[in-house]
Amino acid sequence: MANEQLAPLPGAREGRDPSRAIKRGPSRVPPEVVAANQRDRLFDALVHTVAQKGYANATVSDICRAAGVTRPAFYALFAGKDDALIATYRHGTDLLLKLMEDAYRAEPDWRDGARSALRVLLQVLAELPAFATTAVVEIDAAGPLAREERAQLLRRFDRFFADAPRAADLPMPEELVETIVGGIYATIYRYVASGRVDQLPGLLPTLSYFTLVPFVGREEAALELDDAPPQGQARPSGCPITP
Repeated sequence: MANEQLAPLPGAREGRDPSRAIKRGPSRVPPEVVAANQRDRLFDALVHTVAQKGYANATVSDICRAAGVTRPAFYALFAGKDDALIATYRHGTDLLLKLMEDAYRAEPDWRDGARSALRVLLQVLAELPAFATTAVVEIDAAGPLAREERAQLLRRFDRFFADAPRAADLPMPEELVETIVGGIYATIYRYVASGRVDQLPGLLPTLSYFTLVPFVGREEAALELDDAPPQGQARPSGCPITP
C-alpha cells in the first residue's frame, strides 16, 4: 500500500519525524495546529514505545521523549497513559476500517468485497508491525476500558456481512458473524503475538475460505485456496493491495 495512505495511521512514522517539527520564527502557529501536531506525534510515539517495551513498562515520559513533546503538553491532550492508548487505538482503527470499507465498496459483489477488505486488513498490519502489536496484543494490558473498546471495534466488522448471500436451505445462527470475526481476530492475534506479523498477508486464502464458506458453500469458497502459497511460505508483505 502506498506510504501516503498509511501515513496517518499511528506507527507509520516516528514520533520525532522531522517533517512535522514546528519551526520557530516570527509567525505564530495557531494553538490548535500545534495541539493537532503534538497529538499525531504522540500517537506515533505511543505505538512505537508500547510495541518496543510493552504497555506495562512504557511510561508517559518514554512516550513524550519519543514524540519530542513535553509532559505538560501530553496532559493537555490526554488524562493519562490509558486515555492516550485508547485515543490512539480509536484513531488508528477508524482509519483502518475506512481503508477496508473503501476496498469493500470498490468491488462489484460481496464476495470480492469481503476478500478485498480482508486483504487490506492483513496488509496494513503487516506493513505497520508496531501498530499491529499495540492494537492487537498490547491493548489487552490496558484494562477493562481498552478491552471494551476492542469489543466495540469487533462489532463494527458486522458491516462487511450486511450484503452477504443467504442460502434458503442453510440456517444462519445469530452468532455466525461474531464467530467468524472472532476466529479471524484470534488467528491474527496468534501471528502478531508470536512475531510473525510479516506473514499475515499469506493468510488471505485460508481466512477468505473461512469467511466465505457459510455464505457461498464449501465448493465455491474452496476456490480461494487455489491462491494459497506453498505450505510454510507466506506472500511477501510488500505485495500491493489490489485485486
